[in-house]
Amino acid sequence: MAATVSSAFTPSTRHHLTSVTRFRSLYLSNSISLPNFKSNSVKPLISSKNPNFRLLLVSAASMSAEAPEKISTASFLDRRESGIHHFVKYQGLGNDFILVDNRDSTEPRITPEQAVRLCDRNFGIGADGVIFAMPGTNGTDYSMRIFNSDGSEPEMCGNGVRCFARFIAELENLQGKQSFTIHTGAGLIVPEIQEDGKVKVDMGEPILKASDVPTRLRENKGDAVVKAKLNIDGVTWNVTCVSMGNPHCVTFGSNENQDLQVDKLNLAEIGPKFEHHDVFPARTNTEFVQVHSHSHLKMRVWERGAGATLACGTGACATVVAAVLEGRAGRNCTVDLPGGPLEIEWKEEDNHVYMTGPAEAVFYGAVAL
Repeated sequence: MAATVSSAFTPSTRHHLTSVTRFRSLYLSNSISLPNFKSNSVKPLISSKNPNFRLLLVSAASMSAEAPEKISTASFLDRRESGIHHFVKYQGLGNDFILVDNRDSTEPRITPEQAVRLCDRNFGIGADGVIFAMPGTNGTDYSMRIFNSDGSEPEMCGNGVRCFARFIAELENLQGKQSFTIHTGAGLIVPEIQEDGKVKVDMGEPILKASDVPTRLRENKGDAVVKAKLNIDGVTWNVTCVSMGNPHCVTFGSNENQDLQVDKLNLAEIGPKFEHHDVFPARTNTEFVQVHSHSHLKMRVWERGAGATLACGTGACATVVAAVLEGRAGRNCTVDLPGGPLEIEWKEEDNHVYMTGPAEAVFYGAVAL
């Protein structure tokens, strides 16, 4: 197996593979001081399904405590020579993303079709989406675009934007508490990296007007859809519709099951029926929520374009907004997701929703598509 893998790499690629064993940050320019990686930290993968798909991986946790070694990264970073795309994989509560440095271009380096291949967990890197760090527009510091694992492009992603913030901090070598502005398809987003490494994000104001969510369900609380009836295969669900720049349908249960136990749901069966229901012209993300207390909610999510994921930041925000509108919870809540908790606050003072949670680098890599 080792010989087969080795023979698939060109001499130039083998040179890069040698360099990557000592390489920590793929994006710092010129020469840098960096620690050595353990000898087994690089794992070249060849896909039998896509034989031209080559991947080099470096675990973010695989650095040894040896003294730093001064090396030049110029040849390793020369995309024109190697045809290799460099990336860092991040995760936010298990919602994982491939982060690509795209700051020198307003066009993504990777196509939606390539993103589907990269996100494949058997024949690719494996991720819920590919995120591009791009030049800012309309006065913002940066722009963020994302392709889902099915190749579709959502307006925004809450867990993704926290990963984006940590990625930018690494690219720009930012230290301590930092804040910057990001242009997204959902508008202006402002993340702030905290002293403890978590990221607090000003997610802006929730959108409640039915036509702007969008949903064809009839407004029943001003312009909003709150605890409305939605029929799914003969079961009447009570739903509240919220947009955090992307559409969400939040439910705390059905007429038949007022006390929802989210762990008992067959998400793969019920989720797509919400996502593709004709009352959601842009499809929808769906949150199934269990109330533990006035400040503690438990949520499972079916994401539009990604399916069941371990976490959804915008979904957690929409969940708290819906819980407040339905009188089930206060404005400051812990939302438990399969991947871990998020702290969500919907402030009365400015009507903005704030999300705080972790984002961590998983590994660094390079891929030839």
